[in-house]
Amino acid sequence: MTEHAMENTEFTSAEKTCVSWSQVKNMLVCFCDHKGIVHREFVAQGQTVNQYYYLEVLTRLGECVWRKRPGLRPDKWILHHDNAPARDALKVRKFLAKNSITKMGHSPYSPDSPL
Repeated sequence: MTEHAMENTEFTSAEKTCVSWSQVKNMLVCFCDHKGIVHREFVAQGQTVNQYYYLEVLTRLGECVWRKRPGLRPDKWILHHDNAPARDALKVRKFLAKNSITKMGHSPYSPDSPL
């Protein structure tokens, strides 16, 4: 509900407080498999998710997989990524190739495509 819509309705001040939007934005990076969540971490507020940050995340993911799924070899991983530039950067592609990790990407986004 927008602030403009709130002004045109008869809410008490307590109800308006409950409807207000949070000013805090959080991002969660999460990796899971058929057994559940393997690795998750919140991105620090103000942190830019670029190729260098994403490589650090992938390194921590590898450590978590090694600890939590010891029988899973990296050449058996398939990462399903969106088309964000940080995940398609040359350094990330080289890291995935070096560690024999397959990347399954999304098809290109089209604003005219049905949901």
